Amino acid sequence: MNTAVLESNPSTHPVVSAEGWLAARKALMAREKELMRLSDQIARERRALPWERIEKNYVFDTLAGPRSLADLFEGRRQLLVQHFMLAPGWSEGCPSCSYMADHTDGMTVHLAHRDTAFVAISRAPLAEIERFRQRMGWQFSWVSANGSDFNHDFHVSFTAQEQASGEAYYNYAMGPARGEEAPGISVFFKNDAGEVFHTYSTFGRGVEVMMGTYHLLDLTPEGRSERDVPYKMEWVRHHDRYAPAPTAQPKPAAAACCHQSA
Repeated sequence: MNTAVLESNPSTHPVVSAEGWLAARKALMAREKELMRLSDQIARERRALPWERIEKNYVFDTLAGPRSLADLFEGRRQLLVQHFMLAPGWSEGCPSCSYMADHTDGMTVHLAHRDTAFVAISRAPLAEIERFRQRMGWQFSWVSANGSDFNHDFHVSFTAQEQASGEAYYNYAMGPARGEEAPGISVFFKNDAGEVFHTYSTFGRGVEVMMGTYHLLDLTPEGRSERDVPYKMEWVRHHDRYAPAPTAQPKPAAAACCHQSA
């Protein structure tokens, strides 16, 4: 059972006057603006990174047949890739990658209007991808890198030898082997000549950029409410495997509310 760790105790949390609350809120807002300005600066630095030309001819299995990396842009200049953890023979995808993917379908139309395509790429065969995609009800593009070096070249899939050694290259450093697959997001650009460039990749907690639910939970008093364990996302389930959401607490009658206020 996942017992959440609350970051604040409702029974002992400070309660202040309206003036006290406003003063505290304005102090925090100043810090939030600092963070936003820093985030804007880092985004500028990210866009200024040098690019890496893709020389290898990666071919993917898609519902429309074999397609190159350049084809996945679907006529656009930018491509976002989710490295989705689904290896050959797995009965279902990684729950955390699925949590990420649950946020995707509502974004793709807006990405397209900013000249950006989105695709998930996994090493599982296309038939296994499609079986899971249909189960989850997702509409975004999802292709197979099975038989390609793509996942290994981007260090999100690991050979049996790497796993046996106990050490693998991930998130730009050598570290403990993480099994067959690991998550990531990569970005590519295609110029007018059709050349494709790798512009950015992020791994580890960097993939939280896709997890809009986390960003909303970070606004709430209870926050993410995750247990203090190595794998913080242990609570995440595939969206079709959650138990029914708790019933909302009924609002107290007006008389009872007035009585409690007194």
